[in-house]
Amino acid sequence: MDGVLSDTSQLHFMTWESTLADYGIPFDRQKFHRIYGLKNHDFLPFLAGEPLELEWIERISDNKELAFRQALRGNIQLLPGVLDWLQRFKSWGCKQAVASSAPPENIDALVEELMIRQYFDAFVNPGDQRGKPDPAVFLLAARILTVSAENCLVIEDSLPGIQAARNAGMRCIAVANTNPPEALFRADLVIKSLELLSSAQVESLF
Repeated sequence: MDGVLSDTSQLHFMTWESTLADYGIPFDRQKFHRIYGLKNHDFLPFLAGEPLELEWIERISDNKELAFRQALRGNIQLLPGVLDWLQRFKSWGCKQAVASSAPPENIDALVEELMIRQYFDAFVNPGDQRGKPDPAVFLLAARILTVSAENCLVIEDSLPGIQAARNAGMRCIAVANTNPPEALFRADLVIKSLELLSSAQVESLF
């Protein structure tokens, strides 16, 4: 979702920076790059530099995500090529899902703000299961869509997401919206933008 449908990285950075400052936890761009694409519960102890009680993790996470959802309004747009491919996949009869490490409330807020809900058959986050690079969220999406893993195509921008797709046994296109192309080599196909993706490239993966 983040970094594929819309470039939300700056909003995430600003709201993490502000929220963590309230708790006296240092934060910078380097740390942000290391946590990007991961589940909040998995990286907050790393940012704090010590184990955190679940209550503290949830409190910090809830405050940050509320700030993020408030910051979304009027401040995001679809990345180039996204709408065209959402429409194309739908016209092909493909089932589509958002499979994200983000909280369900964030997924709902983002698809509403971007006005793309009608293109998706499911909205999935890992819940209590492990986040990316664990494949749980992608495998859950496949089960909900009733599509076998080998017939699934994941479009990702994060390194943990690409690894999760590989761990799930799914094909993966990496979009260089967040990371440089050379860092995305584990994907089956690397492109600079979805507007540069061709139907022939997608078909060649299967």
